[in-house]
Amino acid sequence: MPCFIRVEGLLSDRDADEVFDRVSDFERYAHHTDAVREVTVTADDAGTVDSAWAVNFRGGVLHWTERDVVDRVARNITFEQLTGDFARFVGTWDVREVGDDVVVLFSCEFDMGIPSLEPIINPVAMRALIDSIALILRGLLGEDIELTSSHRDAAVVGS
Repeated sequence: MPCFIRVEGLLSDRDADEVFDRVSDFERYAHHTDAVREVTVTADDAGTVDSAWAVNFRGGVLHWTERDVVDRVARNITFEQLTGDFARFVGTWDVREVGDDVVVLFSCEFDMGIPSLEPIINPVAMRALIDSIALILRGLLGEDIELTSSHRDAAVVGS
């Protein structure tokens, strides 16, 4: 069953285009936070990026490749796993101006693909992913970012 997470960051007195540039510069993530070991990016001219990720996860490392569609005008990135440790991993990054503030929103749906262990793995994976995204956002954008998060497990929602 899929899990859903959402992490939202609020920044005051920042330029939305500059924030989007930082969020979309995947290869720099490892320079800003220990949560990410490495990201290798292959881009084309049409705004599509293939990226290979290695991310620390609960004493181990998750690996995957994803296809990212970057829309600089809308300040939006959609991604979908191509190969890797998740059975399914899709989501978006959105950066938008709200008055004088900038809001960064990461949302995703993932499935670890181990149905018999979902009651154990899903809560741990959701918490670890939220914590990793928080570390990435603080590393990229500074400690003054105000973060909120939410998550839900489809098994709980369907009960």
